[in-house]
Amino acid sequence: MNLKEAFRYQNKLQRLMDDAHSILSRDRNITKVENTHLRHKVMAEVDDETTVDTPDTEYAEQITEVAILLMYLLDLREKLSAAIRTAKKDLTIDFDGEVSLNSKRQDYAKLFKHMGEIRSSEVVMPGMGSGYRFNAEGNQVTYRCDLKKVITINFDRNKVKKFAANLNKQADAVSAELDKCLVNTEVAFEPPFDVNDTFAEVLAWHTETVAADNA
Repeated sequence: MNLKEAFRYQNKLQRLMDDAHSILSRDRNITKVENTHLRHKVMAEVDDETTVDTPDTEYAEQITEVAILLMYLLDLREKLSAAIRTAKKDLTIDFDGEVSLNSKRQDYAKLFKHMGEIRSSEVVMPGMGSGYRFNAEGNQVTYRCDLKKVITINFDRNKVKKFAANLNKQADAVSAELDKCLVNTEVAFEPPFDVNDTFAEVLAWHTETVAADNA
């Protein structure tokens, strides 16, 4: 698989691990709760009644298998991460560093673009102003008046627009280089199951093959 596929598979493994963690973290899933209403003690002619709480998951009868799968997925993710690190060593750029930097370039380009779109303006808003005066009785009261609002930019628009253009150009160039790395860099990892498999499918496969072989 290439680096792009490896990242996708890495995300898949994390989602599966999150699913397993969610199942195992709820007490209703990992315990069986019986509630017995001791009615016979109160009324001799009535039998006790026992009910069982319903678990939150369909995997309540496979909790051990889910726990074993979680450990397997964690080990698999460690191996994939190691393979990705090895593949990155042969790249001509600092892949992780450039991904982070390019995100900042794109953010700042948007910021400067917004600044460059701001215009100086002047507008009169009727009745939006206010003041104080004394009335005939000598009391201080408020009154309404028009409000003139003047907006003036206090930066060099041309310089800011140039910043935005340069950042966009640099970000596009780096993105193109990163895309080449994603497609052309091989990662020495053989996926044991398809990236599109569901949690149920992976659990069934693992229980029937991997876990059975290690039993």
